[in-house]
Amino acid sequence: MADETPPPQPFDALVTPLVWADADGRIRTCNVAFARWLGVGRKRLIDQPLAALEVDGEVLRLALRTPGDPADGPMRVRRLVLAFLGGEPRFADAWLSREADGGLLLEAHPVDEFPGADPTLAMPLALSAALRGLAHELRNPLAGLKGAAQLLARRVSDGESRELVALVDTEVARLGTLVDQLLSPRSPTPHRALNIHGVLEQVLRLAEADAGWAVRMLRDYDPSLPELSGDPDRLTQAIWNLVRNAIQAGAANITLRTRAALGVRIGDEVHAMVLRLEVVDDGRGVPEDMVEQIFLPLVSGRPDGSGLGLAMAQQVAREHRGALVYRSRTGHTVFTLQLPFPVEDDAPETAASTAPEPAA
Repeated sequence: MADETPPPQPFDALVTPLVWADADGRIRTCNVAFARWLGVGRKRLIDQPLAALEVDGEVLRLALRTPGDPADGPMRVRRLVLAFLGGEPRFADAWLSREADGGLLLEAHPVDEFPGADPTLAMPLALSAALRGLAHELRNPLAGLKGAAQLLARRVSDGESRELVALVDTEVARLGTLVDQLLSPRSPTPHRALNIHGVLEQVLRLAEADAGWAVRMLRDYDPSLPELSGDPDRLTQAIWNLVRNAIQAGAANITLRTRAALGVRIGDEVHAMVLRLEVVDDGRGVPEDMVEQIFLPLVSGRPDGSGLGLAMAQQVAREHRGALVYRSRTGHTVFTLQLPFPVEDDAPETAASTAPEPAA
């Protein structure tokens, strides 16, 4: 076991977690912030392989094996999940630098969860416009196919032909739904005061009908939460998309959790109080090769997936001035819908305040 080497001054005074490793990838030292972040004493980290701290995936291991030159500057290592000997996982984006003696410096920037790329920003504008144009062009032939299937259904009499016509009609309806989701229009329904737990109960009924006894659905609600302002139908669809993704990822247990958070920044705006609605599952997690793309339309990790569920959920979050973020490792994935509660100035009128006065 190597002796503990104090980090170069004044790095112990920094709040940014820093760790130094030798050319073989073994930890030489770290600053206090790194040890506290992992929840372990600094001495226990000394001489441990840096790559052994990675919980899931090969992101850090591959970066450490990549030859580099100090003159090349730091390498960005995104979406790290680190822990020490089975401790609580920590999430971070990081910078990895090669030093002149062949050693390594890892600078971690902790996050609670990984934000999803906004499809409107991540997709090239030309591609986005092309997809929307394609969706518009598909609507007319789909309407023609639907009409033809309905005419055929009236003319055929044998059972096999009726089944084939019904299949055509079903597939046309499915494609029409995909086109509508691809266009993803903003909901025209005005937002109103709602109880988010009523929305979640509707989602639970959908999950029970879809998965039956195969998945255990758990509630972890904060009953003291105030009313939210929103579109219950759009929120139901968005949360159901998250739950359905968890079911399709092989989850045996899914928890719907609600909490309030204070002083949360979403984009450029800081909100006094925000709903944190978490969908927690124990499924396979987000595939490593999908972490940068899961919120993009038409991108799916399943052969039969449409790739529109998460994109639509994020669209709904934006409609409610919120955000959709996530953290994921095998056996523990959390998608968090952050939705600001209305302040008194912009709170929607309640039914009681808008109801007509009773006749005299």
